[in-house]
Amino acid sequence: MGTGRPQLLILVMPRYLLAIFLLFLSLSLRAQSWEIGGTVGAAGYMGDLNPNNPLKPSGIAFGAFGQRNFDGYWSLKLQYMFGQIQASDANSSDPQFRQRNLSFHTQLNEIAAIGEFNLFKYIPEAGQNRFTPFIYFGVGIVGYNPQAVYQGHTYDLRPLTTEGESKPYSSAALTVPYGVGFKYNFSGKWNFIADIGYRNPYTDYLDDVSKNYAPKSSFTNPIAQALSDRSGENTGVYIGAPGTQRGDMRPHDTYWFVGLTISFTIVSTKCYY
Repeated sequence: MGTGRPQLLILVMPRYLLAIFLLFLSLSLRAQSWEIGGTVGAAGYMGDLNPNNPLKPSGIAFGAFGQRNFDGYWSLKLQYMFGQIQASDANSSDPQFRQRNLSFHTQLNEIAAIGEFNLFKYIPEAGQNRFTPFIYFGVGIVGYNPQAVYQGHTYDLRPLTTEGESKPYSSAALTVPYGVGFKYNFSGKWNFIADIGYRNPYTDYLDDVSKNYAPKSSFTNPIAQALSDRSGENTGVYIGAPGTQRGDMRPHDTYWFVGLTISFTIVSTKCYY
């Protein structure tokens, strides 16, 4: 991820998320209800260490949200999600990946404002439809800190600048959540929700891998040098010639959450039932 304007947007995004949420609240004169809920599920990732499997889970996920339902179709929620993602070339079926021998794991902390649209009019306890498919789209911020295990110790990869960056990349990025799901009003004001959603973060460093190998002579830290090219750890043959490809050259990594949610609807006094 570059510097300058994107990093400035990351700094101001929390106030924009809050402003968007408050704006929708101020427009909700015909508001149906509030909704609160908790989610458990799984997280996955696509990127330089997993370029081909879009549904491969790699860790747990959980979160919570507060939501304003407007008219049975539209709603807006403020959501926090935590997830764990990881990948290792050693487990790849591709011999070139196994030779590269990189690995990472990181925790994701995402906060997002997300708009939802129900395909059927959905009013828990009072509406005619007890279920509905839905779609969603939003904007948020995700924090990440890729790490790797080397000789029995865990190291933060970002400060090591393993690709010879002039300075460490940002530890947070703008992210765009979008996905689909299904809601079911199983009892009174209680709802069961299942959904899957992808995220497009504006970074290619969730896995600390993006572009090319840096010259080993450019590293003053021996740990950074060792973690920049791990191909020869088992064979003694290192493939990371300076300037050769280390990542897949795609501009961004991707991550996703799949979740099972239980939510409770708090009916507004300004109800239009």
